Amino acid sequence: MDAKITSALPFLSFLLFLLCLSNHTVESRAPFACDAKNGLTRSFKFCRVNVPLHARVRDLIGRLTLQEKIRLLVNNAAAVPRLGIQGYEWWSEALHGVSNVGPGTKFGGAFPGATSFPQVITTAASFNESLWEEIGRVVSDEARAMYNGGMAGLTFWSPNVNVFRDPRWGRGQETPGEDPVVAGKYAASYVRGLQGNNGFRLKVAACCKHYTAYDLDNWNGMDRFHFNARVSKQDLEDTFNVPFKSCVVEGKVASVMCSYNQVNGKPTCADPYLLKNTIRGEWRLNGYIVSDCDSVGVLYENQHYTATPEEAAAATIRAGLDLDCGPFLAIHTENAVKGGLLNEEDVNMALANTITVQMRLGLFDGEPSAQPFGNLGPRDVCTPAHQQLALQAAHQGIVLLQNRGRTLPLSRTHRTVAVIGPNADVTVTMIGNYAGVACGYTTPLQGISRYAKTIHQSGCIDVACNGNQQFGMAEAAASQADATVLVMGLDQSIEAEFRDRQELLLPGYQQELISRVAMASRGPTILVLMSGGPVDVLFAKNDPRIGAILWAGYPGQAGGAAIADVLFGTANPGGKLPMTWYPQDYLAKVPMTDMGMRADPSRGYPGRTYRFYKGPVVFPFGHGMSYTTFAHTLVQAPQEVAVPFTSLHALQNTTSASNSIRVSHAKCEPLVLGVHIDVKNTGDMDGTHTLLVFSSPPQGKWSANKQLIGFEKVHLVAGSKKRVKIAIPVCKHLSVVDRFGIRRLPIGKHDLHIGDLKHSISLRANLEEIKS
Repeated sequence: MDAKITSALPFLSFLLFLLCLSNHTVESRAPFACDAKNGLTRSFKFCRVNVPLHARVRDLIGRLTLQEKIRLLVNNAAAVPRLGIQGYEWWSEALHGVSNVGPGTKFGGAFPGATSFPQVITTAASFNESLWEEIGRVVSDEARAMYNGGMAGLTFWSPNVNVFRDPRWGRGQETPGEDPVVAGKYAASYVRGLQGNNGFRLKVAACCKHYTAYDLDNWNGMDRFHFNARVSKQDLEDTFNVPFKSCVVEGKVASVMCSYNQVNGKPTCADPYLLKNTIRGEWRLNGYIVSDCDSVGVLYENQHYTATPEEAAAATIRAGLDLDCGPFLAIHTENAVKGGLLNEEDVNMALANTITVQMRLGLFDGEPSAQPFGNLGPRDVCTPAHQQLALQAAHQGIVLLQNRGRTLPLSRTHRTVAVIGPNADVTVTMIGNYAGVACGYTTPLQGISRYAKTIHQSGCIDVACNGNQQFGMAEAAASQADATVLVMGLDQSIEAEFRDRQELLLPGYQQELISRVAMASRGPTILVLMSGGPVDVLFAKNDPRIGAILWAGYPGQAGGAAIADVLFGTANPGGKLPMTWYPQDYLAKVPMTDMGMRADPSRGYPGRTYRFYKGPVVFPFGHGMSYTTFAHTLVQAPQEVAVPFTSLHALQNTTSASNSIRVSHAKCEPLVLGVHIDVKNTGDMDGTHTLLVFSSPPQGKWSANKQLIGFEKVHLVAGSKKRVKIAIPVCKHLSVVDRFGIRRLPIGKHDLHIGDLKHSISLRANLEEIKS
């Protein structure tokens, strides 16, 4: 295809999109409840916006019959016509843009598509909290607009904040990566963006999922419906629950979803310790708890956790479940109440949590157009600004893994580029899973065509690459071009929900294609990888004919434009890997069903993630290069921190033998370290640097590996310098978790690692304050 025509396609598609909007008008949505035109509803207390929220909720529940209550316990909640309440579909998704996964959202008419941002694993690679929040804000603008147009709900079951524990997991692409601190900060940021900054009123209601220790879909005959995750108290507190706690405590999320699997023999959706005690009790969730879809049925039918369906209904509601995605509770709860397994008051408590969220969304406030966000409509979806943000997010998430001899950026003297590979001209592959209908796409081929004349050969029919029949044409193309770009990797046929990987190598004959094309290439060869999970590409890393390697994840609707901008230096890559890239032989040592995070040399178990695994890697967590160089100077950081106790009683109950202080016994509020670092761009190109701060606890029985405790994104023009201050809450980030699941502050020397800098901080117990 002609390069000029190809490069114009995204602009033409956007013009068609605008034309589509101009031909549709959207009528104002009828009120969900409390229609001012209905004389009956005006008299209801639950319809009066000036009445305290809890009183409105109590009034509504008091008017419902048991049968009406039960029909509200499921995702497709039934209408209550006598009270003027419409039916409501709770299930909508917005993982990285408004999605049509789930029945609550659909596209068409005035809403043919929505902005599709990079998949979460790619956005996480930006290590940019403000970007994460801004994406959430844009997604919620579009979600509210679609709700106003009758095409979506207001309860979105996103984000997925599970820790990416195992590199084979098909859903790892949905997560913010393997580090619990990053996942927690992503969760809180994205949720704030989605829900807005008015504590009482919700723009949309977010949901953090899948709680907890859920990261296996289907591996070697074991699926998520039957898996019992055996997790130590230490790993639960130190790894798996960290993002969920951050989501609830810091993000103030409106919902948490419990997962399919069991944890230590109990289904998560029927475990009162996990739900009632932890989420609602310890973390003080102000919202509702929902099951993953059909998981209440799964715990009865697949896991045989209870003898009868009524017992399953009763066990989940008593444990703290408020809403069932699926029909199970609507079918079996009434008999559970009649049989004495459940009190009607238990049902009332569940409804109080869901109805409270609906009221915070304004669903009982009457006319939607008169409420905040009521003016959002079709023209607020797929706006140029939103699409530009999708492009910026892809720029920031692309990771430069290798750049041998400064192969990149390509110069404009590379007038002809061979673009080869099964992902070279893809569209929907770029948006990953849990996506909707994108506003439009720019493929890698189209993006590169804006910079140079292209010769395109796919080399393989698809990413499975089951044959080498087309390799000759690919080699011929490379031999004729000034530079060659291979766009390879995976897609949803290889890694997806209910599809875990068996290996980390590239599928089929992809490796042979890359090596043969690199050998035939007349100019420099660049390998671009699309994938959600890590790929063992040691062969390419070690091949001197491959000049550079880029990882783009699944870069969203503008992914091709972003890849091209990075290749030609219009954008300087600044992404860092949010997960470790392991070699293929790592898999033989770690069954996917083994939940242990820490290494166990006695049984040859190497541990998981950069925090506990010390073996060889293809590329490490946090790795990512730039076209410029940066230098750090530590300006200010404390050398000693005195940890005060909450009371004399706390001091007396601290175990001195462990040489640590229980976090619960320390006065944590004032303990925030201020670390000041000067960052200088020492190269000749403007760039963005990600400052990663790690800590290692004192030597001894504590884990010797480092832990990320803070990060900051800083943009620097060539030659300039900026001072960055990172605040480190001591109790949160310098603490460790013992084998009993108790969080402690080790006394002694903690080492901070910032790039090539190392700084030691000594923690000691402050006994003077107690004595005084």
